[in-house]
Amino acid sequence: MKFLPLISAIVLAIALIFLLWKRPENLEQSRALEDAGTKAAIDPVPEEELIPPPTHDYYREGTRTPDGTGKYYLGREIAQVMGHPAINWLERPARIQEENPVRAVDLLELPEDAVIADIGAGSGYYTFRLAMKLEKGQVIAVDIQQEMLDFLEGRKEMLGLKNVSSHLGKIHDTRLQPESIDAALMVDAYHEFSHPYEMMTSIVRALKPGGQVILLEYRANDPRHNIKPLHTMSQEQVKKEMAVVGLEFEKTHDDLPWQHLMIFRKPLGQ
Repeated sequence: MKFLPLISAIVLAIALIFLLWKRPENLEQSRALEDAGTKAAIDPVPEEELIPPPTHDYYREGTRTPDGTGKYYLGREIAQVMGHPAINWLERPARIQEENPVRAVDLLELPEDAVIADIGAGSGYYTFRLAMKLEKGQVIAVDIQQEMLDFLEGRKEMLGLKNVSSHLGKIHDTRLQPESIDAALMVDAYHEFSHPYEMMTSIVRALKPGGQVILLEYRANDPRHNIKPLHTMSQEQVKKEMAVVGLEFEKTHDDLPWQHLMIFRKPLGQ
C-alpha cells in the first residue's frame, strides 16, 4: 500500500504527457483557442430569467469593453466567460511555467482529509492535482458548463481517481450543501462570475465555520505577463469584494510567476 501514492503519481504524469502531446504547439495557437472559447461562452439570458432580482445595489450597467460584459461589480467590469471550446487553452503546456501549479498546490495549507470545492473547475487542471495532494480528502469539481464536467469525468476515469466528484452549478449558485466544505478554490475563474455577489454568498454558505476561500488570479498591471486586463485582478479589488460577503482576509502568497494566491476565511461565528 505504501507504493500507491507513487504509482498514482506515475499514472498521472503519463496521462498528462499523453494529453500535452496533443496540445497546441505554440502560445499564439492557444490564444486563438482562448478567444474562440470566450466567443462561444454560454448565453446566460435564459437562466437570468429564473434568478430572483438582487437585494443589493452592487451591480451597475456601463460601457462594454471588448472582453467584458458591460456589467460592473463594485467598480470592476465582469469579464466574459471562457467557453468549453477553449479547453486546450486551459491545458496548454506553457501553463506549467506561467503558473507553477505544483508550487501553488503546495502553498495550500489543508489537512489531507479536507473537502475542497474547485469552483469553475473547467478541465480539472487543478482538480486532479488537489486530489493527489488530499489523498484522504475529497475534491468537488464545480462548473456551470456540462461539457467541462464531461471532459473532467473522462479524465478522472483515465487517472483512476476515486476522491473526485463533479457537480453542476448555476451562474448564481454553486448548489453546494450548507457547511459541507472545508475550503473553496477558484483559479482564474472568479473574475468571470456573472453574479459574483450571489455566487460568493452561496460559497460562504457552503463553507464550514472557519473554512477558507482561496483565489488564484493573475496580478493586475504586471508587466511579466500579457493576460487580458479584465482577466486579472488587483489585491485591493479582491479584498473589497470578499469583504462584502463577510470573509476576512488572511494572507497573500505572491511568489508565483504570474499570479497572487489570496486566502480568506469565514468567521467562526458566521
